[in-house]
Amino acid sequence: MADDCLFCRIVRQEIPAKLVYENEHVVAFRDINPQAPVHLLVVPREHVASLNEARDASMLGHLSLAAAEIARSEGIAESGYRTVVNTNRAAGQTVFHVHLHLLGGRELGWPPG
Repeated sequence: MADDCLFCRIVRQEIPAKLVYENEHVVAFRDINPQAPVHLLVVPREHVASLNEARDASMLGHLSLAAAEIARSEGIAESGYRTVVNTNRAAGQTVFHVHLHLLGGRELGWPPG
């Protein structure tokens, strides 16, 4: 874990967040600037700066499987939801700890952004 990483500090519970899910691999919490009625961030407990640096396929799988489980518990699995991983600044990544956005609860247009 990185000492100064915002998401690492949330994982360590040094900074409060509205946690909705956690297991031995991931932590999920509500986005402070939601872009949909349901907007959660699913982050690995391990610090990895972005998808470019990810080397562990199981870690990425844990993010996706947790998102699907959370979507069911949030009541958006049947109507539909989107998962997004932004990689680097031009794609909108602002916290450099790989994370998955889980968005739902409204019609999501295409193409995004």
